[in-house]
Amino acid sequence: METKQDDDAEVEGNDVVLSRIAAQAAGIRVATAEVGRMGETLNLPAEVRFDADRIANISPQISGIVRMLYATEGDAIQRGDRLALLASRELAELKSDYVSAAAATELARTTMAREEALWADKITSEADIQAARAAFSTASAALDSAETNLHAVGLSPASTAAAGNSSDYVVTSPITGVITQRTVTLGEAVSSDDTSAGPMFTIADDSVVWVDIAVFKQDLARVDTGANVHLTGDAGEPLAQAQIAFISPVVNQASRTATARVIVDNRDGQLRPGQFIRAQIDLGEGMLVVRVPKDAVQIVNSTPSVFLPTDDGFEPTPVVTGMEQDGLVGILEGLEDGQRYVAEGAFTLKSQLEKDSFGADED
Repeated sequence: METKQDDDAEVEGNDVVLSRIAAQAAGIRVATAEVGRMGETLNLPAEVRFDADRIANISPQISGIVRMLYATEGDAIQRGDRLALLASRELAELKSDYVSAAAATELARTTMAREEALWADKITSEADIQAARAAFSTASAALDSAETNLHAVGLSPASTAAAGNSSDYVVTSPITGVITQRTVTLGEAVSSDDTSAGPMFTIADDSVVWVDIAVFKQDLARVDTGANVHLTGDAGEPLAQAQIAFISPVVNQASRTATARVIVDNRDGQLRPGQFIRAQIDLGEGMLVVRVPKDAVQIVNSTPSVFLPTDDGFEPTPVVTGMEQDGLVGILEGLEDGQRYVAEGAFTLKSQLEKDSFGADED
């Protein structure tokens, strides 16, 4: 039987007769079957999280009033960038204490040097020289204490000589990242002693993220650190590949799952913390089989089939399929390594056969 379907394609028996030009126009692509390794996998839910080592919660190191804000939520900032300016009476006192201690230490040093010179000339008494040395030691200890207090709030002694108001304290970012939360407003009083107030700013660097995979208790024995993981979105689109870096030894009693974590380079920003995705874990090397794209296999006459090119067009041939992995299907029988087959456009050929069959039934 020969039934003409349109100007370019017709069906002869079980063959779809199609010219090379018509096949190209229909999006049909022929490829050579190749052998590849397909291993057993686990497909599990996962959640993207911030790397805990790349989050900074910035609390005030000193009490004061917020006088200026330089950044807000969503701003991308660099390490050392200004975030806020505090007016701090406490800071003014710390600087004043340091300046006073430094002056007292210098005076004690000068006095000790003079007494030592007089002692060398046997003009002063031993008691005077010992008193001068003790005074210098006491002044030096007070200076060290004042300097330590400055370091405790992130300042150096050089900052006491900087231009500007002695009560000005600039809050800066310790990391590069994005501000995910800001809790302070202009004019607000902040305290270094109030631990319940929470951080002024939260900054996160998402250039590297964690992906936590929920592994069911019964599967834990099959999952090892170092195993390859393919991360995909809801629609199956590939997102990233990584290896398991950590497996929690604790099983959550409510969900009956443990966490397997992968660390992913996310400089392209494709993964967002809080996003739910799928993780396919490779459990082993698997076996070598002929692999074809999933869409290359079509159900023809209730049988999985692939289309093979003929002299005049394309003919379906039954195959026995195996497991699916990464959008590929293993072919156990019916297609050999090196054999030519339709890799793209098989559905179009199947539709052509079905149209012919439907027309024949009507006749």
